Amino acid sequence: MDLRPRSLFELTRTPRGKKLIRYTMVSVVAIAVSQVCLLFLLGVFHWRARAANVAAVCISAVPSYYLNRNWVWGKSGRSHLWKEVTPFWALALLGLGLSTWSADFAESIAIDNHLSHVVKTVVIMAASLAAFGVLWLGKFMIFNELMFKHHPEDLEPALDGRTGLPT
Repeated sequence: MDLRPRSLFELTRTPRGKKLIRYTMVSVVAIAVSQVCLLFLLGVFHWRARAANVAAVCISAVPSYYLNRNWVWGKSGRSHLWKEVTPFWALALLGLGLSTWSADFAESIAIDNHLSHVVKTVVIMAASLAAFGVLWLGKFMIFNELMFKHHPEDLEPALDGRTGLPT
């Protein structure tokens, strides 16, 4: 992939580039939801990192699924259990596992180093965020190529503008 500014700008004008921008924006929303949940659960309610991360990931996965499905990949109607819902949640669980391990590990380090509650909260939030960053590109490829890909046989037949009959 060419990473020069001009090439990246040209990519944003392609369907794949526009999809990547929308996917990135959905990721920002999901990260914001997750991080706000972590902030409250860790910082205000003093939950342990593992429980707080599980709750935050589960909460943020719901808007992430619907925004990705509807806005990024343009799917509407009922979700397909095996082609969309199951793979999405499998990837969400992979992210949950990696981010929970990261958050738990960060909490252990923070406790061993006697960090303040505020610093410990920030370290745990950063560890969870970093774990999802690692998975971000791989998930885009899976969503784009496997889960939400439009198949020609799924499209409605084009209608003639004058007669309203299939072309």
